Amino acid sequence: MFLFSGSHRAGPKDLMDTPANMDWLGLLDKVRKGLMVRTDSREILPGEVFVAMPGVRARGADFIADALARGAGYIVSARPVKELINMGLGSPSSLVHHPDPPEALGRLAKAFFNTEESSLKLVGVTGTNGKTTVSYLVEHLLAASGLKVGVLGTVSYRWPGFSLNAKLTTPGCWMLHELLFNMEQSDVDAVVMEVSSHALDQNRVAGLAFDAAVLTNLTQDHLDYHKDMESYFRAKERLFRHCPKPDKTWIVNFNDPFGRRLLSNGRDQVLGFGLGEAGLGEVPVMQGEILSSSARGLVLKTAYKGKTWEVESGLIGAHNASNILAAQAVAFSLGLNCRNTKRISEFKGVPGRLERVENPHGLDIFVDYAHTPDALANVQRSLRDITAKRLIVVFGCGGDRDRTKRPLMGQAVADYADVAVLTSDNPRHEDPLKIMAQARPGLTSSPRSGSMRIVEEPDRYAALVLAVGLMEPGDVLLVAGKGHETCQQIGDEFLPFSDVSALRRALEETR
Repeated sequence: MFLFSGSHRAGPKDLMDTPANMDWLGLLDKVRKGLMVRTDSREILPGEVFVAMPGVRARGADFIADALARGAGYIVSARPVKELINMGLGSPSSLVHHPDPPEALGRLAKAFFNTEESSLKLVGVTGTNGKTTVSYLVEHLLAASGLKVGVLGTVSYRWPGFSLNAKLTTPGCWMLHELLFNMEQSDVDAVVMEVSSHALDQNRVAGLAFDAAVLTNLTQDHLDYHKDMESYFRAKERLFRHCPKPDKTWIVNFNDPFGRRLLSNGRDQVLGFGLGEAGLGEVPVMQGEILSSSARGLVLKTAYKGKTWEVESGLIGAHNASNILAAQAVAFSLGLNCRNTKRISEFKGVPGRLERVENPHGLDIFVDYAHTPDALANVQRSLRDITAKRLIVVFGCGGDRDRTKRPLMGQAVADYADVAVLTSDNPRHEDPLKIMAQARPGLTSSPRSGSMRIVEEPDRYAALVLAVGLMEPGDVLLVAGKGHETCQQIGDEFLPFSDVSALRRALEETR
């Protein structure tokens, strides 16, 4: 039933694996035998390898002297060996030139952890919204079919018997290979990985060979880093065009304009998914139709290669119908069938993704991670369908992040909410009041703004107490932005804060 036979082919040979660079080949052999590799000069122990990585805030090349002073036996750098010697940084025996240090690190990690011989099936999921939900759904479907599954994503890095809270959606290259090695040792069959645009741009996935790559969608986010949408798309596109295997399946949302660009490339190994008609000619597609949508969830009809079937889910909204289609497409690419996808009905949901806060008062309260304009619009659209009276939305904008999306988030709330409660999210190193001021114009830019009540409270807990106190029977409350997170970052401090726990406290205080 499953396509899990045979060994995992290694990716293309590293561009420096040639007899012309025996230093590199010799270093690979030493690392394969256990020589440790570091990217932080402060961690170097005598004899170890230091890879001088490019950086956003600091360059590894600037720390070569420190690494050597701490006893580094080898330096891998993009700078020519002669240049480093002339600068007094190392000797011919300690310097190894590589034009692409992130790629070199991936190759060294493969050698150290022997991940080039891995039999794991690896699925990469990228996109602005939906990555976490899709990864959870795929995990559920594969596990329900008898496979042992690992997940690397925004919430945690985990497999049966192990779980570690995630600090980054996609961890660093060395840690990725270490985690995959440990999964292999634990007899994991398949891994689902959320792959962020930052990780792709920085090539943290170097050395990994994906069997399937998924694009959920692409909407405005991270433009503080990528600067424009085209650069953002190019970063996401790397998962499909630059990461081995060359014959991996591209699983792409045909409802998304950027997704359609990927689907029009003429490859054989593509599978589109989406709601409604695709209009993509000969491109194979998995099409969905929502038969019913309510507070109880969805009934989704799916058509693929002449077959149709229905799945039920407790997930709410059209955006989750799209996520279910993506997960089904992944399952099919790995050898499952429509009978297996019926197990979606048993899926209980994702922490912080339209998570219902149960309470003895019968109030409809949801927490969601939505922190982009598109995500806010999607979850509000879904909740409007189940709102008998008012939709109350608590939201804020993160500090040290894309400032141009702040008024757009305000406008997204104004387009759907009856009551908007503007508060603080993770202000980080910015003034919360200034962040709120930048979101405020969006709240008054919608045709619905005149009928919407706007409340501002910079203290997030006080804002939740206020929002719960405003609720009347039939209202729906959405608390957006932090989702599963258990801390709020203010300056350099990470203060304990869970929206779900805070809402339960607020209910005790106000009801």
